[in-house]
Amino acid sequence: MVDITRVRRESLRWSLLVALNKTRPYTACETLLLDVARAIYPDATALELRRELDYLADRQMLELNKQPSGMWYADLTRLGVDLVEYTVECGPGIARPTKYWSE
Repeated sequence: MVDITRVRRESLRWSLLVALNKTRPYTACETLLLDVARAIYPDATALELRRELDYLADRQMLELNKQPSGMWYADLTRLGVDLVEYTVECGPGIARPTKYWSE
């Protein structure tokens, strides 16, 4: 049986990493990232986004800047860039597609 919630969570994490890689070297605000999440999952919520951003920050794949105003900003770390560029192992928790092209 497929755990739909797990698949969604891990896929969203990968999509956020890819989106942050595309915005480099600029910092991305949560508004942009929520738009990305909703393009994939129209019912995505701000809480769901923040939960996955926190997860990725805990794994040191991105840095979060939580402003006193309530807005969150994110930047990929070196590890996050390496993960998106397939130069490090992914490990569980992120639905990174298998690299199918030759090196």
